[in-house]
Amino acid sequence: MPLPNYQNTATERFLRYVQIDTQSDPESETYPSTEKQKNLSRLLVQELLEMGISDAEMDEFGYVYATIESNTDKEVPVICFCSHVDTSPDCSGAGVKPIIHQNYQGQDLILPDDNSQIIKQIEHPDLAHQLGNDIITASGTTLLGADNKAGVAEIMDATHYFVNHPAIKHGKIRILFTPDEEIGRGTAKVDMARLGANFGYTIDGETLGSLEDETFSADGARISITGVSQHPGFAKGRMESALKIAAQIVADLPKTTLSPETTENMEGFIHPVGISGAVETATVDFIIRDFTVKGLQEKENFLQKIMENVLMNYPNSKATMKVSEQYRNMKEVLNQYPEVTDYAMEAIRRCGIVAKQSSIRGGTDGSRLSYMGLPCPNIFAGEHAFHGKHEWVSVQDMEKAVETIVNLCQIWEEKSVN
Repeated sequence: MPLPNYQNTATERFLRYVQIDTQSDPESETYPSTEKQKNLSRLLVQELLEMGISDAEMDEFGYVYATIESNTDKEVPVICFCSHVDTSPDCSGAGVKPIIHQNYQGQDLILPDDNSQIIKQIEHPDLAHQLGNDIITASGTTLLGADNKAGVAEIMDATHYFVNHPAIKHGKIRILFTPDEEIGRGTAKVDMARLGANFGYTIDGETLGSLEDETFSADGARISITGVSQHPGFAKGRMESALKIAAQIVADLPKTTLSPETTENMEGFIHPVGISGAVETATVDFIIRDFTVKGLQEKENFLQKIMENVLMNYPNSKATMKVSEQYRNMKEVLNQYPEVTDYAMEAIRRCGIVAKQSSIRGGTDGSRLSYMGLPCPNIFAGEHAFHGKHEWVSVQDMEKAVETIVNLCQIWEEKSVN
């Protein structure tokens, strides 16, 4: 059922937040990767302080920490809600002009600043469930930033609701806003002792009602190749080009399996993401994904074998493969704390919508947080078509995300003992 006396502030917050450019940069070595991310973090701290959240603060790395104090006598675990402030490097986040398409009736949404950018229901099937709702898009030249400023706005709106409705019983709630999630560094500088939470939820999911409690496990692999360089005019029988070896390794990957473009559901893949070098040395970078560690190891062994087979044709060259862990399937941690997922599913159902438990063909801050001691599934924020100009979110889905957060805190209080 709807929250009593709820007044939506998520929409106006969201419209304000998306106009602040917070694009992260994978090439940067600073924390955060771009200083401009702090512009939104500072605003969030200011708004939290104005609400009466007196301990709201931003640290040197751009992380925002804040507390909604408990208002119950029960011993309730400390719950954290987390979203990230950065937007993807894949598409510009500068000069975002959000547009509200009111009372959506199934039509194609032609974005006014570039009429070639058309959001079509046939390409975005979730739009079929939005009839009568209000859809927010960008204007056609940038992404929108719903990933994850929708989640940020929803957490802020839920905080506003708690502050203004003290009769709603809840335990201590911690708020965490992170930078650099889009480049895989969202938890790199989280101070877990400072956070002081027992369980967490990222608000960064897609479809209304979805709860994601399983992610890929992820590794990176780098193949480093040393070939034999010779003057090209006198190279016959001598030169062994490291760049050609690298290209052959990539070419020998399967064409119909084990790639992002040929897999779905619970299937993993080996994906080359970068190749560089010259005749003497070259490197190839891969990301490897599977839902199990065993599956990762099988794919890494398969890639190693490809490398070794290619090298058989280059007897004077050598290559090594170094594997680095990126993140692990949070399901392995969450299985130890079934109440974390169960309470979230109940919170969604209390909104009067269908709760859908699913897996992510990717990762979230929750993956890393779970292995850092904070079991942390991912709750829907309503964002769609992220990282591109067709990104959209509906006002009504955002309201349901706020309602889910409030319901969830009440459930944790209800289930706790005196």
